[in-house]
Amino acid sequence: MIINLASVFVDDQAKALKFYTEVLGFVKKHDVPMGEFSWLTVVSPERPDGTELLLEPANHPAVAPFRAALNEDGIPFTSFAVEDVHKEYERLRALGVVFTQEPTEMGPVTVATFDDTCGNLIQISAQQAQ
Repeated sequence: MIINLASVFVDDQAKALKFYTEVLGFVKKHDVPMGEFSWLTVVSPERPDGTELLLEPANHPAVAPFRAALNEDGIPFTSFAVEDVHKEYERLRALGVVFTQEPTEMGPVTVATFDDTCGNLIQISAQQAQ
C-alpha cells in the first residue's frame, strides 16, 4: 500500500495553484472542472508520477473551525521534505513567504513553518546530516 493522494484545504484554488507552483515549485498534474471547483492536484517536479497534493476547496463547514484551531495553536497542516531547510527558508523568504517558525533543530530533523496564503501553516523539514 502506498499513499497516492494527500490534500490541503485552500480558500481559493486559483490563488493556491499560483502559490504552490510559482512559489513552492510544484507542477500542476490535474485540473478537472467539477462544477464550481476543480479536481486540482500538484506534484513534485522531481516525482511527477509520485504522490499528488489535492488543492481542495475549504467550503465544508467543518474546515473553518478546524483550520482556525490549528493556526491558533501554530500547528502545521502538513509537511514537505526539502534537502536543506535553511536554504529553502532563505529562498522562500526572498519570494515574500511569511514564516511563523524559523529553521529549528528538533532532534534528527530541522523544521520551519510558513503561511501558505491559502489558510494553512505548512512545515518544511529535512533530516540533519549525521
